[in-house]
Amino acid sequence: MITSNQEAIASRVLNLVNGGVIVLDADQHIVLWNSWLTPRCGRAAARVMGHPLFEVFPELRGSRVEAAVLAAFAEDIATAIPQTDNPSPFPLRAAGSFDGPRIEQAVSVSPFREEGETFCLVEIRDVSGTVEREKRLLDHAESLRARSYVDGLTGIANRRYFDVALDRELRRAQRLGGSLSLLLTDIDSFKAYNDHFGHQAGDSCLSSVAQALASRLKRPADVAARYGGEEFAAILPDTDAEQARQLAESIREYVASLNLPHAPAALRPYVTLSIGVASIEKGRLEDARALIEAADKALYAAKRGGRDRVVVDGEL
Repeated sequence: MITSNQEAIASRVLNLVNGGVIVLDADQHIVLWNSWLTPRCGRAAARVMGHPLFEVFPELRGSRVEAAVLAAFAEDIATAIPQTDNPSPFPLRAAGSFDGPRIEQAVSVSPFREEGETFCLVEIRDVSGTVEREKRLLDHAESLRARSYVDGLTGIANRRYFDVALDRELRRAQRLGGSLSLLLTDIDSFKAYNDHFGHQAGDSCLSSVAQALASRLKRPADVAARYGGEEFAAILPDTDAEQARQLAESIREYVASLNLPHAPAALRPYVTLSIGVASIEKGRLEDARALIEAADKALYAAKRGGRDRVVVDGEL
């Protein structure tokens, strides 16, 4: 037998619960309403006890909450209501804020029997903070992922992103039967530049060349990346060998026009580029490794040929 003291304790505990608790009888009338709900919807227990839930909250009619309550009574089914359709089904707001935004809620509905009668327990938890924390975590993870693909010195894509993008564009070109070209670029006599001006100036030179390269790529799908050291790469979807040659020449000419002073030991008095070009072909250069090797060979042919020039694979 439950004593009055036990009833008082149960009532006290119920009202200390950090969440909304509503119990409905078989007629869907409210028979229990804890104090957590009052400051969040402006209704005390005395105002709602004995009233049908869907008269107290008419906007719940036709909602997942009503469907869950009906299933609880008719089929003895407990339901955790997903937030995908409506993250804030009950018109509840932060305690004392009756004109603020609704809190986001996790709602569950559970049938139970007591002394031969069927009841339905509706539990409501405020998950606004959880949702916000999850969003911040996702944003942070996305920021970290984005930074992991950016070269810290030059601000363009790094080698990791280059590998991902080249694989993606190769598969796309092969699937659609399209063209794809790759440029590998090297700053001529960069060791001499570093030795003469110092590494800080060398870093500045790398950044200037990287931004010059990126500025020549106009299409969203084009990728400018730092390949390693003083080498840069450009991935050019839907671009054949001749189009790639023309773009490579415009990049080479643009960097030369910047008139960045070079070291006295360099071949030219200003910073120049050597560029190797390779394009995929049916039956040849169909994978990333082969395409990179072909562009690399063309690049070294450009350097052996006197630097400050473009060489296209197939013309070696």
